[in-house]
Amino acid sequence: MRAVQIKAFGDVEALEIVEAPDPVADAATAVVHIKAASINPSDVKNVQGAMKQTRLPRIPGRDFAGVVEAGPQEWIGAEVWGTGGDGGFTREGTHAERIAVPIASLRRKPDALNFDQAASVGVNFMAAWCALVETAELTAGETLALIGAGGGVGSAAAQIARRIGALVVGVDRRPPHPDAPIRSIANHLIVGAADLPRAVRDATGGRGAEVVFDTVGGVMFRDALNCLAARGRLVEISATGQREVSFDLANFYHNESRLAGVDTLKRDLVASASVLEALAPGFEAGDYRAAPIAEIMPLVEARAAYRKVAEGVRGRIVLRPDM
Repeated sequence: MRAVQIKAFGDVEALEIVEAPDPVADAATAVVHIKAASINPSDVKNVQGAMKQTRLPRIPGRDFAGVVEAGPQEWIGAEVWGTGGDGGFTREGTHAERIAVPIASLRRKPDALNFDQAASVGVNFMAAWCALVETAELTAGETLALIGAGGGVGSAAAQIARRIGALVVGVDRRPPHPDAPIRSIANHLIVGAADLPRAVRDATGGRGAEVVFDTVGGVMFRDALNCLAARGRLVEISATGQREVSFDLANFYHNESRLAGVDTLKRDLVASASVLEALAPGFEAGDYRAAPIAEIMPLVEARAAYRKVAEGVRGRIVLRPDM
C-alpha cells in the first residue's frame, strides 16, 4: 500500500511516500481502508521530532474515516471513524491507504457526516469533550469562558457547551472567522480585551466563570485563572509562549479554585472510540458540525498538505488516499 512515512525528524519536506506492507487482520485486529484522513498540528510536530514517544520509521496521522476491509464478519463493509493518541506515534497512523486498528476501537461513522467531515472531527472534539465533560463536568446553566474560541478546539467546545445548556463567553485575540460557530453560540464575545478578567466579570455580573477552558495556555494562564468564579475549574491543554507559569497561591485557595490538564495523547484508539461514541448523537442531531475543510488533497501530495498545516491554514486539510 502507499503511505506517508517519517524516516528522519525534521522539516515536513523530509516526509516520503513509500510502498509499505499491507496491514493484516487477526483475532484482535481489523483492517480499515482509509477514505479520508485529516492532518493535525500534532502530526506536524511529530514530523519535527517534538513527540518523544515516536520511533522511526513511522506512518503519521491520528484522525480517519473509512470502510472495514478485514476483520469480524459483522464489521466487513461498515463505514467507521476513529482517532487516537497512539496513532502515528507508538503505532502506525492514518496517512496511508489502510490501517490496522483494534477491533475494540471500531465505531460506525455518523450518517450525518461524509468521510471527509468524519475524518476532521477527532482531535478537536476529543480535546473539547475530555476538557468540558470528563474533566470540568460542565453542567447546564453554568458559564464557560472559552479562551481561543475561534480555533478548532474552541469551535468544538462551544458546540458541546451549547448542547449541554451552558452559557458561553467566547474569548479571542482577534475577531473569529465569520463562519466560526462561536459567533452564533456565544452569549458574550470578548475580542482583544486589555483586561480579560475584568471583561469576563463584566459579562457575568461580576461573578466570573464556573469553568474556564484555556486552549492557548502559557501566556494566557494567569488571566484565565483570574476569570474563575468561586470554586471554578480551569482546564489547560496547551502551553503557548511559555511552559512555566506562576500565580498567587493564597488567592487560588481562598477562591477554592481547581486546575486540571488534559492531554488527548494519553487516550489510545480504544479509549478515544468511547468518546466518539458519546459525540455521535450530537452530530446526528445536527448540534455539532465538523470543522470547515480548507482543502482536500491526494495522499501523494502529503508534503504540500503538511506544509499548509505548518503555516497555520484556517480549516482542515484532508488527505484522500484514493485520489
